[in-house]
Amino acid sequence: MASLIHTLALKVWDYHHLDHSLEKSDCIFVLCSNDTRVAERAAQLYLQGYAPFIVFSGGVGELTQNLFSGSEAEAFANIAIDLGVPETAILVEPHSTNTGQNVEFTRALLEQKGLNPDTFILVQKPFMERRTYATFMKQWPGKQAIVTSPQISFDDYPNDQITYSDVINVMLGDLQRIDAYPARGFSIEQDIPQDVWQAFEQLVHHGFNEHLI
Repeated sequence: MASLIHTLALKVWDYHHLDHSLEKSDCIFVLCSNDTRVAERAAQLYLQGYAPFIVFSGGVGELTQNLFSGSEAEAFANIAIDLGVPETAILVEPHSTNTGQNVEFTRALLEQKGLNPDTFILVQKPFMERRTYATFMKQWPGKQAIVTSPQISFDDYPNDQITYSDVINVMLGDLQRIDAYPARGFSIEQDIPQDVWQAFEQLVHHGFNEHLI
């Protein structure tokens, strides 16, 4: 059974990855969370010269209520600064609590600062790449986006913040939202191959239903 669960979960994990090739862009846009490895990935990209500034977006969510002393964005910004990103190259949006708000509030912040980037590198958790892209393209049409995430395998991803079961549950919740949210106007359509959806259904049947709509 464990082997079957792993095989099914890996299929969903792989689907969530877009495998975009990185290109120099106008802005690194980080969708914050409980996973500080995302902040490390963003700092790495900045230090490699992929964009002239970083926006960290994220308030306090269910998973970060007692994790950081302030907002997710402030915590991620501090990590980036510790890794060598100059504070002058960082903007912080500390109020959003979902992916749609990440885009909406960041767009407003950049407009307030007189900034109008055309190309973005979106940095997110590995299993949220596809939904982040679909949401961004719906909420901010006319822009170009590449999505990336910490370069970690499915087997190596769980840590003291998120268990193996948690990863599967959240991945399935995101897959369901990729399917459901276009009809609600939240994101653009994404093709879901039949074998991926079958893996979703089998994993839900095995009890991985904690983050479903």
